[in-house]
Amino acid sequence: MNRFAYRTTGLAIKTLAGLSKAKINMHGTDNIPDGSVIFVINHFTRIETLLMPYHIFKLTKAPVWSLADYGLFKGALGTFLDMVGAVSTKDPDRDRLIVKSLLTGEASWIIFPEGRMVKNKKIIEKGRFMISYAGGKHPPHTGAATLALRTEFYRQRLAKMAEEAPEEAKYIMDLFQIDSIKPVLEKNTYIVPVNLTYYPIRARENTLSNLAVNLVEGISERTIEEIMTEGTMLLSGVDVDIRFGEPISIKEYVQCKAISRDISKKQRIKFDDKLSSLRRMRKEALKIMQSYMSSIYSLTTVNHDHLFASMLRMIPRKKIYTNDLRRRVFLATTLIRGKTEVYLHKSLEVDQVHLLTDDRYNKFADFLEIALEKGILKKKGNVLIKDRSRFSSPYDFHRARIDNPVEVMANAVEPLSMLQRKIRKLARQPAFWIKRKVAGYLIKNALHEYEEDYNKYYVEGESKKKDVGRPYLVKGRSRDMGIVLIHGYMAAPPEVKELANYLGRKGLWVYVPRVKGHGTSPADLAVRSYKNWIESVDDGYAIIDSLCKRVVVGGFSNGAGLALDLAARVKNIEGVFAVCPPLRLQDFSTKFVPAVDVWNKLMKRVHLEDAKIEFVGNNPENPHINYIRNPISGVRELVRLMDEVESKLPKIKMPALVVQSQGDPVVNPKGSKKIFELLGSEDKEYTLLNFNRHGILLGDGAKRVHKAVWEFINHL
Repeated sequence: MNRFAYRTTGLAIKTLAGLSKAKINMHGTDNIPDGSVIFVINHFTRIETLLMPYHIFKLTKAPVWSLADYGLFKGALGTFLDMVGAVSTKDPDRDRLIVKSLLTGEASWIIFPEGRMVKNKKIIEKGRFMISYAGGKHPPHTGAATLALRTEFYRQRLAKMAEEAPEEAKYIMDLFQIDSIKPVLEKNTYIVPVNLTYYPIRARENTLSNLAVNLVEGISERTIEEIMTEGTMLLSGVDVDIRFGEPISIKEYVQCKAISRDISKKQRIKFDDKLSSLRRMRKEALKIMQSYMSSIYSLTTVNHDHLFASMLRMIPRKKIYTNDLRRRVFLATTLIRGKTEVYLHKSLEVDQVHLLTDDRYNKFADFLEIALEKGILKKKGNVLIKDRSRFSSPYDFHRARIDNPVEVMANAVEPLSMLQRKIRKLARQPAFWIKRKVAGYLIKNALHEYEEDYNKYYVEGESKKKDVGRPYLVKGRSRDMGIVLIHGYMAAPPEVKELANYLGRKGLWVYVPRVKGHGTSPADLAVRSYKNWIESVDDGYAIIDSLCKRVVVGGFSNGAGLALDLAARVKNIEGVFAVCPPLRLQDFSTKFVPAVDVWNKLMKRVHLEDAKIEFVGNNPENPHINYIRNPISGVRELVRLMDEVESKLPKIKMPALVVQSQGDPVVNPKGSKKIFELLGSEDKEYTLLNFNRHGILLGDGAKRVHKAVWEFINHL
């Protein structure tokens, strides 16, 4: 190999990597051992051939060479492959070069055991590894295992001959151009399984494919497909998760009697001589191959596309409701998170309730777009109609990534047996069971989360009794309509309990979530953002949406702001009511925040952390419910939420009710009036009641507010 050419071409690859928008995420790099290493990698695109030697070289600081299909060694591409250390699969000196460079430590190697790009990701058939390609099928190659065994065979033989037959030891050293025996004997041979998972996979026309079509005469359909797929990946910012598995030590595979006898033979063994232990070597190579193939695919980084595609394939029905599909995938995420058998894309490691609400990260929308575009699904209102033939009919191998990407997504996780079992079970359950399972999981999770927060942030003499902060469900007589009812800032669920019970007596289901940071202590609220509050409300919506046909959302004070935020994001809410919703606050502590902020920043700069002001006093109307200290950080989040909600109000189109206390000392009635005016609803009502307090859902006169809310809901 030309080391100068290798390093120079490495710079070219580094430049390519810099120009690409692909986001490379490395996992398990500690699994790369110090020794003679063959990296076995799944092969889905040409990106692996170009970028993996560069990235492994960055990690190991040792040259990384690779085997490449002999058909690629033509023209400029062939020259390039030579320069980056690729060796043709038909090079007559291939095996000896690989064993030599592994023994001497001159280079590590990359081998693709699938033998070619597996564009359809189909590698499992009847529970066995079987590679599908344009020309048919074949099992994975054992070449990497065989070469690793041969390397370790010669290492062990060299150690044995150095003691018992020096002339034979010298022959081996000459054969592999070994200068010093000691470094060779200090190392071991390993195979390191590596998985690359790309997300998302979208093949579309791009700058590179357009250039290729315009500049290259007679370009093949296969080449266009590859540039469309891989060009889109590189240019659109695809996530590439590179995951290194536990190394397979080859030493133990050459310790059986048959191979040990050949290792110990004192007569000369030439490199191409047929060993008496050849049959056993092949058997061991097959075992190693099964081991690294299982490992490669167990390292797949599971993402939303995998889950949606697999669920869609396994649901036996032709017609599927969109919300039902989202619920099933949500449940799948709850079953696999935390399982050691499955590695998750970073987007699956966080709360997944967004799948049940506004899909704010577009995980479902993006999948649905590609499924509709490719004709795998048709959409009629909220019903998806599946073309089942697209999951069973043959298709052109080289166009799989373009014509049937959903099948490719599902194939990618087919080897993950635990995941397949859980998805299959969920796919076969009736819709009503799925809804109740979702509601049950979320209710249990909310209670568990509260218990954890209460125990963590409990302050003797300041925290209320545990029952105060606990979220709760009021069961109604009919599942036709349910209410999500949200308490206010520094408060807890009992703040809205009288209204919840009143609506329950009217036959409605009501769920009162505990807004994150509340019901525990001010220290808990001080570390929460308004986005945490939104997540609590989303949980509440998902619970009622799973229990009832229609959902109305409402809240008091800051809870009203959160209700309006939800109504702006989730389009199938039946109506929204807001009691004393904040837009402008008259509370002195809010006006005090900017000055306190300046003071705190100054104290931080001069390293006087103890002088910072983090809380101000609070004199609540309901001291048995509300906090008596107000965190400055919490007020900032309150203002941020109000700013966010104000810009969203015109998006709210469903019927709306705003109720305001005329003499409210906390919320300026002009602010709630502005909220009402900004609402995009045609059917909306503003009710101003003659109270001189803020907490109008409790105590004297509260029944007037309850009645106004009921009349609004009854109108719906």
